[in-house]
Amino acid sequence: MTTTDPLSATLFALADPTRRGLLARLATGDATVKELAEPYDMSLAAISKHLKVLEGAGLISRGREAQWRPCHLEAEPLQAVSEWLEEYRRFWDRSLDSLAEHLKELQQAAPSAPPPPRKPRR
Repeated sequence: MTTTDPLSATLFALADPTRRGLLARLATGDATVKELAEPYDMSLAAISKHLKVLEGAGLISRGREAQWRPCHLEAEPLQAVSEWLEEYRRFWDRSLDSLAEHLKELQQAAPSAPPPPRKPRR
């Protein structure tokens, strides 16, 4: 990816389900690459490539403990995504409010329906 726009980098990183799963795991605590790879049927190299994308987007950082480099969730970029989506949530709220008002007007304008016809007894 060649974008320098932080929101685009974050959305690109979140576009992959494996990367979203890695972030969900890191939300429970720091983990090594090996620990992060356990639930996936992919190589450590493939997991490392996903982690590089997350690191490039600023969604994770890596520490250093002896020979281990545990990954840590950096949630700040997710705030920008949340704020961006908030505008669309307000759009849907307004749309649903308009729909509810329209349905209420239709109910008030509709004449009461006659009762259904009775079936003849045999």
